Formats: sequence, structure tokens, C-alpha cells
Amino acid sequence: CRCCAEGRRHSSILYSILRSEERAVPPARPAPRGCPCGSRRRVALRSPQVACKAASAVLVKTLRFVQNVPCFQELPLEEQLLLVRSCWAPLLLLGLAQERVHLETVESAEPSMLQRILTARQQGEQPAPRPPPARTHHGPHLPSAGDIQAIKGFLAKCWSLDISTKEYAYLKGTVLFNPDLPGLQCTQYIEGLQREAQQALNEHVRLIHRGDEARFAKLNVVLSLLRSINANVVAELFFRPIIGTVNMDDMLLEMLCAKL
Repeated sequence: CRCCAEGRRHSSILYSILRSEERAVPPARPAPRGCPCGSRRRVALRSPQVACKAASAVLVKTLRFVQNVPCFQELPLEEQLLLVRSCWAPLLLLGLAQERVHLETVESAEPSMLQRILTARQQGEQPAPRPPPARTHHGPHLPSAGDIQAIKGFLAKCWSLDISTKEYAYLKGTVLFNPDLPGLQCTQYIEGLQREAQQALNEHVRLIHRGDEARFAKLNVVLSLLRSINANVVAELFFRPIIGTVNMDDMLLEMLCAKL
């Protein structure tokens, strides 16, 4: 196809686009580990309007970054949508880490199972059955304490590595150009772009962090952490509190086709 024929030319363009100006990010102490028995507790953002506004701004900035990659623009619109729909959540989380957006959460008012049992025993009653989790059109993906801890752990990992702007750009390129998605036509072209992003990241690390031979592997651990975070949880956490039921496909299509 036309995209595959121009793969070599645009791989060098990807390399130059991803090498954006560098901005240092100060490290942060890793988030403390929570008790595993409480990982199923429901949690919410302490200031949802503030966090959701920040996430929305990062999403706009992220899609603008994507649109400014020439080799992405060369893809057919259908291919662009497939890629963005599959990776908007990890790209957003990388953007939140880069912009150092901190999450402050509170537990929901629902009592824990232990509290329900102890209360029932004091009253000489049988504990009432726990209601099923609320459902949205995405399914039962309301954020739990475990979900939030996974996101906070990812952010803490990024901050502890003091990832630079260039490294974030290469990581975003690796995430964006995923050749394994079903339905893609230009798979060889997209695979070449992903490989180019990884090679650029490796070369940058070897040049800037010569004393840290394990840094490239550590940065790829960041990508593995991203894969464990559910996109529906991200949508529920950052967008549902302010705009209600979220149809991310429609929102991404509108944003991708708009001039951001």
C-alpha cells in the first residue's frame, strides 16, 4: 500500500519529530503500598473537577502531539482511529506523568465487608448481602482502590526514573504505533515506526545515560505497567465525574477530526 511504500522516508521523520525539546521532571517518592485486603474498596477523586479538567487538557495536548507526527498523518483515517482508540488511555497516562498530575482520592461511603459483619454481629443480625457493583455502558469498571493504586504506581515509577521529554516522546511513539491491532492494513509500515521509536529511545538512553545500562529496560517496564491499566477505568475516573456517561470513541473521533 501507499503507506508501506513510504515507510522508509517517514521513519526518519518520526525520529526527528519525536526528538522534541527536553524538559526535566523532578523525581518523586513512590506511592506507599496499600493493604491488599482493601484493594476492592471503591474510591473517588477528592477534587474531581480539578483532576478531570487537568486530564482533559492533557488529552487535548496528547492528541495534538499525535496529529503533529507526519507519518501518522499519512495513514488513512480509519487506521488513525484504530490506533488512537486502542492507545488513548496509555498515552493519557504518559501525559499525566509528564505533566506531573497528582491524584488525591477518597474512599466511597460504602462500608467494607468487615464493617458490615461486625455491625451485624453487634446487632445480632445476619449481614445484608452486598449490592452488586454499579454498571455503566462500559461494564463494571468503576475505579477501586486497586485500580487507583495501579495508576499511582505507574505515575510514581515514571517520576522515580526522572523521564525526560524526549524519552516520553519515544515511549508515546512506541505505544501509538501498535502493529498487532486487528483490522490494520499497513501493519508493516506501523511495525517499522514502532521499531524506529524503540531504536531512537535506545540510542538516546545510551548517549545521555551512559552510566545506567539498565535504563532502557526500566523504561520498557513503564510500558508493561501501562498494559495492566484498564482504559475503561481511566475513562470512568477522569471523565465520567464531569460529563456523565462517556463514549470515548465518539469523543476521540470528534477531537481527532477537530483542529486542536
